Amino acid sequence: MSDQVVRESMEFDVVIVGGGPSGLAAACRLAQLADADNRELSVVVVEKGSEIGAHILSGNVFEPRALDELYPDWRDSGAPVKTEVKGDLVHYLTGEMGSVRVPGMFIPSTMHNNGNYIISLGKLCQWLGEKAEASGINVFPGFAASEVLYDESGQVIGVATSDLGISKAGEKKPGYQPGYELLGKYTIFAEGVRGNLGEELIQKFDLRRDSDPQHYGIGIKEIWEIDPVNHQLGLVVHTMGWPLDNKTEGGGFLYHASNNQVYLGFIVALNYQNPHLSPYQEFQRWKLHPKIKRYLEGGNRIAYGARAVNKGGLQALPKLVFHGGLLVGCDAGFLNGAKIKGAHTAIKTGMLAAESVYDALSQEDELPTLASYEEAIRNSWVHDELYRARNFGPALHKLGTFMGAAFTFMDQNIFRGKLPFTLRNEDPDHHSLQKAKTAKPIDYPKPDGVITFDRLSSVYLSSTNHEEDQPSHLKLIDETIPIRYNLPNYEEPAQRYCPAGVYEILEDGGEAHFQINAQNCVHCKTCDIKDPKQNIIWTVPEGGGGPNYSGM
Repeated sequence: MSDQVVRESMEFDVVIVGGGPSGLAAACRLAQLADADNRELSVVVVEKGSEIGAHILSGNVFEPRALDELYPDWRDSGAPVKTEVKGDLVHYLTGEMGSVRVPGMFIPSTMHNNGNYIISLGKLCQWLGEKAEASGINVFPGFAASEVLYDESGQVIGVATSDLGISKAGEKKPGYQPGYELLGKYTIFAEGVRGNLGEELIQKFDLRRDSDPQHYGIGIKEIWEIDPVNHQLGLVVHTMGWPLDNKTEGGGFLYHASNNQVYLGFIVALNYQNPHLSPYQEFQRWKLHPKIKRYLEGGNRIAYGARAVNKGGLQALPKLVFHGGLLVGCDAGFLNGAKIKGAHTAIKTGMLAAESVYDALSQEDELPTLASYEEAIRNSWVHDELYRARNFGPALHKLGTFMGAAFTFMDQNIFRGKLPFTLRNEDPDHHSLQKAKTAKPIDYPKPDGVITFDRLSSVYLSSTNHEEDQPSHLKLIDETIPIRYNLPNYEEPAQRYCPAGVYEILEDGGEAHFQINAQNCVHCKTCDIKDPKQNIIWTVPEGGGGPNYSGM
């Protein structure tokens, strides 16, 4: 924090960073506990999106187990969880035209969705936000937590929000407003995947010293309104195989939601090897496969977005607590890769965090560390789930997509996740790229404007907006690396892995120039993860900047 900036401060019992499912579940559970004890508790949720749900993107087939625990009456309380899964299809795509349907008996048990729902996670978060506010929780959307605050001993004491009204040149504009200090006895970090403050805490307190590196995928999603003739309410479709090769993890999904809509998308693991690969383009050509295209013909694309997903599982979980706070949900990495689901674990870990914090606040002595949270996680069904799924990601990494899927069937359906060994993946995703000259070029077809589209028209559908005259929130540690190192070795992969066209190589006077179009950024965090030299640092822009998703 700059010595020249004087910020107003507000004090709370608990500060929650992030208005996603884990942060809102923590807030709601704290309110429940305080209400049961007839106790006043001051809690604030600070969310960088312009409104709750604006930055939420997920598939989403939702398992309601945690919501049942948080709000047992959610079915009668207006929760936007309505469309029950009516069927599962899994296809192995063998090429541009070919496919094999995987018989139900050979689908891993974790992929069966009986009792689950097709939902918009953004709408569920809006509903949870309303429940939190009705319970007396302070919810501050449009404020980006940009800095962790520490006391003299190094204990976390809260966060500061970003200053508003700073120009690209770093000067104060006429509408300048300094950020706020939100001070709390405890701070819950619930920023989602690759939270920049969470990453700072992991490094500062060496929280990953006993775990594998976190592993990630990039998930790209569209919403379509389709011809009612092609719509099958409640149908869940997953694919693996083409267009990815056997060494590249990933696959597609298509979920038939209400109102003749389908949610479809594609996930590519960010340990892919070929620097010529573009996850966005892989998604676009996947839509041309007959098994997918047949649903989309005659339809209309209405929304687009992208987001990193964590997939490291149990072995990649960091230590979760530190003096003054803890990590929850995807900020820690609780997604169950074998289920391709993380919303239910996010809600549950938020609840467990709230219970641990509440117990600590109830003690009259000096505020203790929150070791009870880690113990509660170990004793919960979240840990049991992740333990049973622990070999899913490493098996795909070691064996490839086809044999990895066969292993997963054996692991989950026969041994129920209890094989007497634990596989590991200790190779960070950014180490995986081959040199461009040794990798096979990929010739992607031009978009047809009907089924497939270019990146800029897609970004337009995300309603992404940033104040242009502000410092770029995408920082280069060394400005020479993109041209000096990445371009000759990997043909600068940022041009291809970014799903929003943020990074370009331009020619200026015969010399290559690396351009950052920060205003296009949809906050997916892929650049922060995949850059070969870890040279790009994603930070928060002014509050309210970024995508404004509706129903994602």
